[in-house]
Amino acid sequence: MKARKTVVGDIDPRVLAFTTGRDPVLDLALVEVDCIGSAAHVAMLSRMPMHPRLFTDAQRKAVIAELVAIMRTARDGTFKIRVQDQDVHLAVERRLTQKLGDSGRKIHTARSRNDQVAVDLRLYGKVELLALMGEVLELVNGLLRMGKRFLAEPMVGRTHLQPAMVSSVGLWASAYAEALLDDMGVLWAAYDFNNRCPLGSAAGYGVPVPVDRALTSRLLGFDAPIANVLYASNARGKCESVLLSACHHVMITLSRLSSDLILYSMPEFGYFSFPREFGTGSSIMPQKNNPDVLELIRGKVSRSQACVMAASGIVGGLPGGYNRDLQEAKEPFMEGIGMVRDSTAILGMMIPRLEVHGDALRAAFDSSVFATDVALEAVASGVPFRTAYRSVKERLKDVECGDPDQAVARFQPGGPADAGLVELKKRHTESRSAVRKAVRGFHGAVSKLLGVPYPELSV
Repeated sequence: MKARKTVVGDIDPRVLAFTTGRDPVLDLALVEVDCIGSAAHVAMLSRMPMHPRLFTDAQRKAVIAELVAIMRTARDGTFKIRVQDQDVHLAVERRLTQKLGDSGRKIHTARSRNDQVAVDLRLYGKVELLALMGEVLELVNGLLRMGKRFLAEPMVGRTHLQPAMVSSVGLWASAYAEALLDDMGVLWAAYDFNNRCPLGSAAGYGVPVPVDRALTSRLLGFDAPIANVLYASNARGKCESVLLSACHHVMITLSRLSSDLILYSMPEFGYFSFPREFGTGSSIMPQKNNPDVLELIRGKVSRSQACVMAASGIVGGLPGGYNRDLQEAKEPFMEGIGMVRDSTAILGMMIPRLEVHGDALRAAFDSSVFATDVALEAVASGVPFRTAYRSVKERLKDVECGDPDQAVARFQPGGPADAGLVELKKRHTESRSAVRKAVRGFHGAVSKLLGVPYPELSV
């Protein structure tokens, strides 16, 4: 078969298809960030102290304007990446060259596709993490509202799925809110890890021209450039793994929350019910409304873990410097973040619409749930705990079922009648402010770079 001509040489069509893989499809999600990274690069090149200048102000503005136009075509679905382009980078360069001639041909000066894809994935990761954090906080807000509304609604607390002690719906909902707020800390750590700029490191060894890596970093809203140009290349894959791992912690929480909701919405429990539009029917049984959404979320935790393992496994055995293996980390990176975002968003829709059934919650109480209370009442009168424990254990049939509503009110701060809501609400507010500040900072930097409002891209 005749070799296919590409920017980087003539390649056998089968080799081209194999090495290109799914990049023409996957990279459509990177068009916008690739254009943003290219805008910062051309802005830096236009200021580089060379004579004659690589780009005049007029040429820089023309390139950035065309990059904005490409971003708009990507949004309306008309931008295409061909197999012979191989990836988003060369597709964008092709479009720039078609429209602007030599300005398009000069855009790749002093960079490699290595640092180009690295900055693309970090920008993509920044956008996706900020969006995920917003979605996590929306779910937290729903859980905290549920916790406040049903703070004193008694609920049997369970260990090993067996009745254990007095609890409340408020405690249950707020526990998952706090879990997600802790997950936010992991997401922030990943965000900080990701928030350094590899652009200007080229193929991992820098370039012998006076590029300003600090400038491109500032233009893109990063905290700083990665200090060592070789590490800027070596961090590829590792960075994706870190972000996926942080997202996986969220997925674990979502899976456990979903498992509880599946269990407690069973007719045998009947504590909660969800709107019919959040379930699916059976092809044969007319009465069914299955918790498929929750089951899929529970199932996705394994796929999320697989994405983490794929990314870390790919990079784990590589020698230093760029290796094409890293291309294989892109798909699990995008897939992993995407499934966590989707799962978080749909649970954020469901939680505010859950119905809580007080009669079923109270009917689940029996005398065994109050056994620990009886033992501690004896302790309060001076009996050693282990003595009280043995005494109650030997006379369980004599333990009476107490009033669940009265029992809920007896617990300490953070317990069923309090659930730590004040502290959790404070953490939620602080996290939301931090996310909004980060979003404003990034959007502001990109808007200034592109010369149009971002993310609107309006004229």
